[in-house]
Amino acid sequence: MDISQQNNWIVNWIKNYIQNCNQETLIVGVSGGIDSALTSTLCAKTNFKTIVVSLPIHQNISELKNAEEHIQWLCNNYKNVQNITIDLSNLFNTYKSSIPKQFHSKLGLANTKARLRMTTLYQIATKKNGLVVGTGNKIEDFGIGFFTKYGDGGVDISPIADLTKTEVSKLAMFCGVNQNILNAPPTDGLWEDSKTDEEQIGATYKELEWAMGYKEKSSISHRQKKVLEIYNDFHTKNQHKMKPIPICIIPKSSSD
Repeated sequence: MDISQQNNWIVNWIKNYIQNCNQETLIVGVSGGIDSALTSTLCAKTNFKTIVVSLPIHQNISELKNAEEHIQWLCNNYKNVQNITIDLSNLFNTYKSSIPKQFHSKLGLANTKARLRMTTLYQIATKKNGLVVGTGNKIEDFGIGFFTKYGDGGVDISPIADLTKTEVSKLAMFCGVNQNILNAPPTDGLWEDSKTDEEQIGATYKELEWAMGYKEKSSISHRQKKVLEIYNDFHTKNQHKMKPIPICIIPKSSSD
């Protein structure tokens, strides 16, 4: 499937889904990263009302700037797009100060940012009879589970979850996404030190794509072995995110 067909396939898939659900609006959180930029553009192309939401929480200035420029570009090019910015910094501060210090965790508080954003997107979706649209790609959602459970993982549909990061970049370029976003280092925007995804993971997305498709071969490099270790470690420990919640099935009778 070429890039144009891929574009049309995803746009039509979104359109068919929202029509079948009898919903009216698509709600997308825009972070300034390439995944949310592509997803929001594909939603805008459906001609359904699309609300793009910036939800800064002590955000890096460059990320905010990229998000604002992308949102402005969408509004200028698609009449069905509405934008809103809701600064959640004070809400996060209140939450953080309300949790006893003994339960503070840097990772937990970073994930709280994603969960506050998810809650806000669903508040908007409920009011506007809409669907919250996920922005995760294939590596994040099914390879290493690099998302926050009940945060950016809490969505109604995932239009780009079958695309690798390389495919996301190609389709984003085809769709006209801003060059600054195309060139920006991937980041989840949850850390005060602006830690990139690759700094957190220890491998590039291109390396992880290789690991996800790796088949047993006789000889691989030292670096490839390390990447496989990283990929397999994430893939194993994050199974609880990528699989349905386990259900304890109760036997119907003593003979079952």
